[in-house]
Parts: sequence; C-alpha cells; structure tokens
Amino acid sequence: MKGDYFNPIGGLPPQMELTTDRAMSTNAYLVIPARSLTDIVTSNLPYWEDTRLWILAQPQSGFIQTFTHYLMEVEPGGGSPNAEPDSECEAILFITEGEFALRLNGDELFDLESGNYVYLPPDGEWSLRNMGNEVGNFHWIRKRYNFIDGVSPPDFFISHDREVVPEPMANSNGTWFTQRFVDPDDISHDMHVNIVSFEPGGSIPFLETHPMEHGIYILQGKGVYNLNNDWVEVEAGDYLALRAFCPQACYAGGPNQFRYLLYKDVNRHPRL
Repeated sequence: MKGDYFNPIGGLPPQMELTTDRAMSTNAYLVIPARSLTDIVTSNLPYWEDTRLWILAQPQSGFIQTFTHYLMEVEPGGGSPNAEPDSECEAILFITEGEFALRLNGDELFDLESGNYVYLPPDGEWSLRNMGNEVGNFHWIRKRYNFIDGVSPPDFFISHDREVVPEPMANSNGTWFTQRFVDPDDISHDMHVNIVSFEPGGSIPFLETHPMEHGIYILQGKGVYNLNNDWVEVEAGDYLALRAFCPQACYAGGPNQFRYLLYKDVNRHPRL
C-alpha cells in the first residue's frame, strides 16, 4: 500500500505459501484477489512503452458485455504517444500512484497526480507519460460509447478524489457514502465510475439486483460481499466483476474505511 490506494507489487509468491485463495469465477461473478496479481498474469499493449498491465475485466460471452478494466503500471519515462486505438471508445482514468502528463488532441497538456479522475470522450486522441522518478499506477476503464440522436457525448474533464464530497446514502446513518464524479441525471453519460465508501460496520442492507454490470476494485480496507448469495471476504487490491442481475450486498469490516472504485453502465435502452 502506498498513499491512500492499494497498488499491486507483482512478483511471485514463495514456494512455501498455500495455493488455496479466494479466486473464483462463476457465471454470475468473478473474484480476483490481490495476491493473484503477479508477474506472470500481466500483459503488454501496442504503442505503450515501459508499461505492463493487469486486465481485470473484458467482454466475454455470457458474462460482462460493456467494458474493460485495466490496472496499469508505468515505469519512469514510460507511457504512450497514442494511447487509445478505438475512436469510439470513451475512458475513465483514475490515478493511484505517481505523476503523469496527459496530452489531449496533440495540444493541451495536463499534470496528473494520485487521486486525479479523468473522463476522456470518444473520438479524441490522447497520450500519457510517467513524469516521475518512481513507478506510476492508474486504472483505465474503457467502454464503447453508446451514441444517441440529438445528444452529444460528454466533454473531457479532470477532477480529484478530494474535490468530490461524499454523499450519504439514504437511511444509512452516515455509514455509507457515494462520490459521484458526474451528475447522475446527465443523460449524455452512458457509464458512471464512482467511489463508494463505508465506515466500519456500514452495509448495503439488501440484495441489489439490477441490469447494470459492475467492476469493483477495492481501494482501501476490507469487507464481506454477498455475491449471488455466496459470502466472500474482500480486501484492498481485490477485484470483483459482476454480470447483470447478479444479487449483491456487503458489510464493511474494521478498523478503517472500506472504499472501492465502482463501474456501472447507465442511461441507455438495453440492446435487443
């Protein structure tokens, strides 16, 4: 753990460690424990230099359909001059460690640090470079934008974890909060990526069952998740992918806040 967000360190476990862990893949959900994010499951990408990544979620038949979620690790000086190959893709970047320079459409330059949240609209070009002296990490969530007549895609913006006030959820007695980086009533957005947090003992006290897919990366703390009526312990660095209509609830464990980065698809008709 560095700073406020968990980042994997790679490597391989020693031979004396037990094989048994919490990794599981079902037709309703996927659990990737932090311990599974080792060197031998990383990937490389075209046009990215001194960079490796863990692909946490990707569209696949019978499971999630709408998004990919990458956990990127970039060496000092590394990055890409042409990051996104698909002009119809939008993206969220969430920086969890390091100092980056983001260039948009070959012109505007932005400095990014740990905690920055970036929305990148479709049909734009962007590049990214690690400007620091240490390895940098960020989440890259990609989605093919679902265009609708008469509504323009959202504009590019940059925010920060500390700039977005957590909103308490109804009837939660101040134990369950959501940080919404975009207006949920803005129909131009077809995905939301929020930060959800719980005080120790806070919970989602019912089984949510809905058409939105989820990608959930545990940023801090630990808790217990109910996934399709299976109870699974989770902690910082774990990743969950939930298909549409997977029942879900959770309890936060102490002694610290339990926080996660949450993807969901929104504001569009289901595809027929």
